[in-house]
Parts: sequence; C-alpha cells; structure tokens
Amino acid sequence: MFNSKYKKLTYLARVFLEPKNATHRQYEALRAFFVNKLPGKEAAERFCYTEGSFRVLVHQFRQNPEREFFLPPAKSPQKAPRQDKLRDMIVSMRKQNLSVYDISRVLKTKGHVLSPVSVSNILKEEGFARLSRRRDDERPPVICPTRAEVADVRQLDLSPQSFRTKFGGLFLFTLFIASIPFDEIVEQAGFPSSKMIPAGCIMRSLLGLKLFGSARHSHVMSYVLDPGLALFAGLNRIPKRAFLTEYSCRIDHRSYPKMMHRWFDAMESIGIDRDFSFDLDFHTIPFHGEDALVEKHYVSKRSRKQKGILVFLAQDAKIRVFCYTNADFRKDEQNDEILQFIEFWRQCTGHYPQ
Repeated sequence: MFNSKYKKLTYLARVFLEPKNATHRQYEALRAFFVNKLPGKEAAERFCYTEGSFRVLVHQFRQNPEREFFLPPAKSPQKAPRQDKLRDMIVSMRKQNLSVYDISRVLKTKGHVLSPVSVSNILKEEGFARLSRRRDDERPPVICPTRAEVADVRQLDLSPQSFRTKFGGLFLFTLFIASIPFDEIVEQAGFPSSKMIPAGCIMRSLLGLKLFGSARHSHVMSYVLDPGLALFAGLNRIPKRAFLTEYSCRIDHRSYPKMMHRWFDAMESIGIDRDFSFDLDFHTIPFHGEDALVEKHYVSKRSRKQKGILVFLAQDAKIRVFCYTNADFRKDEQNDEILQFIEFWRQCTGHYPQ
C-alpha cells in the first residue's frame, strides 16, 4: 500500500521536475537556484544546461524579473445579447420582400451596421427561406449603375459643347494623327471594321488608353462614361472591355506587314528622318493559358523561363521610334527574323540598313 502510493507521487513529481518545453525548464531551473538555493553548477546539471548558458539565463532573469512564465487563461467568447428590436426590424423588412442586401443597406442608413451575411443568419434562425430571383420591376427602387450607350460612330454629336474629362491631354496628339491618313492606313491593312465601329476608331481607343498612362483595355470600364476619351476615338462612347480585349484575336496576321509598310510611308511623309543605326531586341510577353504549342522563353524581369510570346522589336537608335516588330515566330526562327527586318528596310527605303 505504501509503496504503490510512493510510486504514484514519484510519477507526479516527475511531471514538474522533468519539464517537456523550454519555458517550463527555465522556470524550474531558476526556481531551484533562487528558492531551493541549489548551487548554479548543480541546478545546471539537473536541468541539462551548461554552466555558461545557465549563468546567462540567471543574468537575464535578474534584468527582467517580471517576465511571464505562464499565459493567462483565455476568456471564452462572450455571446452577444439578443437584439430583439433589431431582429424585429429585419423580420419586418423581409416581409416586405427585401433581400439581405436591401435590408443591410436600410439598416446602415438607420445607424445599424450589419453585413448581408449576418442578416442572412438571423433570417435563417427566424425560419425564413431565401428569396427567389426577382425581376427588375419587382425590386425596391434603389440607385442603379448608369448604363452607357452602345458605341456607334453614327451617333457621334460634333455640335459645339463643353464637358469635363480626364483625357484632355490626349488632344495634344490629334494634330499628329490628323497629319496622316490614319483611318485609311488601318482600313487598307485589313483590320476588322464595322459600320458602327470603324477600325480607325478602335485603334484610337486603344491608343488613347496607352497615351493616357499604364491603363490597359481591361481597365476601360472605369472610363466608358468619359466623353473626352470617346471624342478622341471619334465615337459617341468608347467600346467596352470585352470588345477591345477580343479585337486582337480577330486581326489576320497578314494585316500586320501591310500596316507596318503603310505606317512607315506615313512617318516619312510628315518629315520624320531615319537614322543609320538600330537597336534590336527580343522581348517575351508572358502567356498564362494552357496552349501546349506556346514555347518557353526567358523573362528577364522574373529571371526565369516561362511560356510566353516572343516579340522582335527594331528601334531607331537616334529618334527612338519603333521601325519594325513581329510576334509570329518561334525560337528556331530568331536569326531569320533579323534578316526579315533587313529585307523590310530594303523594300521601304531601297537600300539595306548601314
């Protein structure tokens, strides 16, 4: 009887004297040194410290004797009191056929900030099912997004008017665009066009976003109501994101050489001189689709190879104007692409580049 009880006490004492984590071990070692008055060497050996590390531990404790060894118990989450008045308001509004979003919006106007998810949970507790999809005329009157007009060059109004726009700086470029037959060049190159949105208007829409800054065609939805961008493009409204995004997929690759030749002649007609030296570069545009035919190319910005479209660029070294570009080739055709540029230059100027 006595032996079994002694063994049990010995086992329980071992829980304290043989700590399993670093904080507990530090506590027992310091307690043995300061409370039980064990010599430092003996306390270090008992709790598996070297004499040097135990001296550091004692020094740190003397510098900060208020350090915490035990975490305070976490308080259990307090249940929010039942807000009967708020529940009654929510139930009353649901009986008026308002959705959780409508209810959340109305509550916010009355000083009660409650998310649609919280409103939905309360309605579930009260036994309400989800609303079926409603028609627009069945919804309560709220402020809806403004629907922009359909882009149509035939609806363009050129009568004198004034308006505010973020794109006023674009009209500094209109003199240069007007000095060349821009629309004629694009049409003759075979770019897709329609009676509502001619090819020249589409290209000016894309050009306007690029001249404005780093905006891409995917960001155009923020500017569909801006009359300045639409006027620069020559339309009543700028085309929407889906149209501009898909437009490049509709262009026949045979149209690009025609476009470059006509653009080259147009730049010469307005007096842009040509230099004798060029900067040639191969640039990778990352591709994030699943096309198995797309090759991997080195992307310098990411310092690795990944699937991408390889683009060749030729830039005039003096006036910094792009003279030639092509993206319709593969890695084994890179050297030939430089020769293609040389031939392009010979056809346009009558001589090879120096």
